Amino acid sequence: MNSTSKSRSFLDRLKFPGLRPGTPGATRLYRLALACLVAMATALATSATAQSPQPESGPRTDGPTAVARARVAADVLMGSYDPDKAWFPSSWWNSAVALQTIGDYMQRTGDRRYLGQLDNTFEKDKGVFPAGALSGDPLLGNFTSRAIDDSEWWGLTWVQAYDLTGNPKYLAMAVTIADYVDGYWDTGTCGGGVWWNAERTYKNAVTNGLWIRLTAELHNRIRGDRTWLDRARTAWAWFQGSGMVNARGLVNDGLTDSCTNNGQTVWSYNQGLAIGAGLELWRATRDPAVLATVRKLADAAIAPGGLVSNGVLTEQCDALDQTCDDNGKQFKGIFMRYWTDLVDTTHDPRYAAFLDEQADALWNDDRDAAGRLGTRWSGATSADHPNVFDWRTQASALSALIGDVPAHPPQASLAATMTPAQPVIMPAASGASPIAIDLGVSATGWLPVLANASIQAPAGWSASPASAQLRLRPRGTAYPVSGTIPLQIAVPALATDGHHRVDATVTAPGLRFTTQADVLVAHAIDFDTGTVDETPWLWDADHSQSNGVQNRFADGSAHFTYRFPFPSDTTSAQVTLTIDNEYLVQVSADGQNWTTVLQVSQPVTDGSNKADRSIDLTPYLGNAGNGAKPVYVKVSDAYPNDGWGGRVYHVKADITE
Repeated sequence: MNSTSKSRSFLDRLKFPGLRPGTPGATRLYRLALACLVAMATALATSATAQSPQPESGPRTDGPTAVARARVAADVLMGSYDPDKAWFPSSWWNSAVALQTIGDYMQRTGDRRYLGQLDNTFEKDKGVFPAGALSGDPLLGNFTSRAIDDSEWWGLTWVQAYDLTGNPKYLAMAVTIADYVDGYWDTGTCGGGVWWNAERTYKNAVTNGLWIRLTAELHNRIRGDRTWLDRARTAWAWFQGSGMVNARGLVNDGLTDSCTNNGQTVWSYNQGLAIGAGLELWRATRDPAVLATVRKLADAAIAPGGLVSNGVLTEQCDALDQTCDDNGKQFKGIFMRYWTDLVDTTHDPRYAAFLDEQADALWNDDRDAAGRLGTRWSGATSADHPNVFDWRTQASALSALIGDVPAHPPQASLAATMTPAQPVIMPAASGASPIAIDLGVSATGWLPVLANASIQAPAGWSASPASAQLRLRPRGTAYPVSGTIPLQIAVPALATDGHHRVDATVTAPGLRFTTQADVLVAHAIDFDTGTVDETPWLWDADHSQSNGVQNRFADGSAHFTYRFPFPSDTTSAQVTLTIDNEYLVQVSADGQNWTTVLQVSQPVTDGSNKADRSIDLTPYLGNAGNGAKPVYVKVSDAYPNDGWGGRVYHVKADITE
């Protein structure tokens, strides 16, 4: 007898005075009692898990904390989703992977808040689009294009959406995409394999790893199928004999024109896709030889000379003298997606320990106060090649955090964030300067949660309140409930320039989560855009973009806004922007009413007008009533129809007090 049956037998013996069995009132009370018993059992199990020591080979992060970490990171990622174009600007295949990652998150945790965004993308982006609208290539409809691997990524995304919702339209779209890709399977060159592009110029690992996974997934979801299974088996056999898997068990990028291993980079996503392809085929066939091959691929990845540096999954372009491009930023997350599948399938403690190590490493070393996760999971950075934080790196790291969530996740969890997470303060010469910060708390579960919050400010600072309570009433996992505790942080006039942490810890029985705000104290404004130094000043990034190396740009309807909280004793201020292309610059004292101060007079798309341009901010010095005179500077696109908006490289301000 399972636990639910035992609970039902117990409840059947209960007597509810004044209620006749079978009446609506008795039924409601019965269901409530059953829910309470289940919730209490879950809470006790959660508490025991959190408090009891874990074996060395088991997870080092308790289940509720793993859920909370993933929720915080997923929310940060979805903050970059563009609901109008229904993608993550401006990468087509990366958007597919990011949405699939959000699908993984929802499937793993039970959170269902982002199903609407998945369907929004499906309905808005399934049509035909010209080059540049959503991709550098024209889109042919049904998420297909000349880039065959891009098409396959979308196929996997819609299988994930089908798994989440059961809606057959998603599975039908995946089949349509796979039918399109099948047209590029060609035995005339190298004996088989899918071409990477419509021009049929290259056969590589990514396209064929995707093909095996997609065809096997379709077979495992279509009753009575033989066609997709035959294709998956054929593709797996061809891939294993193609030569792309080298003598060390690592997957090189592709084949030469003479159909031999080209010796190009062993990217983590190719290794991960080979593992994931084999796992899905094994589920279809239960062939032990397939699973044995998967284990060899996995062991090669984490062996010396593989893909790990000092215990951390590391891409070749993660080296401190290199910068990963927008593709490479997302590779490690794809590897971790299929590594999680490996852990779930094999239950091998070695593989589980590696997964836990990645999640802990990136959370502890590669996360800023705003919950953004960078490209180098070790957290390493350099002046010429800084660690980059954007939505692609966020989606990649999120996959590791999702994998750290138990396959049977706890119902109860508690998470917290601080907003703004990276505020900047420019103190006046005398008196304390206040900063308003909201402590947001979210919870899942079936019982009311009384969250206790404790705030710790730096020495000489003060936080009001220093402690507080917040009562939340969650109703399961699908829609976490949240509440806010307003805080006032007093920064002394003599606070030293630099970054100062304000910590907040929230607790409830069996649950604990810590979050931070990174307060920048500054008496000067001088930063390169597109770097971590820019973040505290960036009040509203909107849908602007940065390549992570000293520029930020806003195309079309996008914009970005800086907030400069000049001290109360400021008498004049001037800002200089290093800027080019089709810029429109506006200034405001309140962030609502804008005055145009710079605008190009004709279209410029080649950066030939790059120059330092100064703006007198003195007429716009505001009065926030909290010891600051803020000025807002917004950059947008003067010619939004051609996609070459304002691009800023450096910002510097001069202040007179």
